[in-house]
Amino acid sequence: MHAFDVLGDPVRRRILELLADGEMTSGAVSEVIREEFGISQPAVSQHLKVLRENGFATVRPDGTRRLYAVDSAPLRDVDVWLDRFRRFWTPRLDALGTELARGRRERRLGGEEPPRSNP
Repeated sequence: MHAFDVLGDPVRRRILELLADGEMTSGAVSEVIREEFGISQPAVSQHLKVLRENGFATVRPDGTRRLYAVDSAPLRDVDVWLDRFRRFWTPRLDALGTELARGRRERRLGGEEPPRSNP
């Protein structure tokens, strides 16, 4: 399964968001997903299985619990693929950073210049 096929599902994306904050038990993941998406525990387990089988998540036993975590390798592949598109947003983000720094500098120096208009 291609990375974007895996990430194309909103439930799986949400599971990865949860796991990005740290390891979680399958029960904790299931509880959040069931509440947010209204799907059954077996359905959540299937999504976890897809993530695990496609390398996006790892699982390790901890007694009777199973702890899931993000495996970043497939996400690095997605990041590499996105490289060709960064030119569409990087200049705008750089310009925003410049404007924010300019505003902080002006406030620090106590001068309030009128906002600039874009041509």
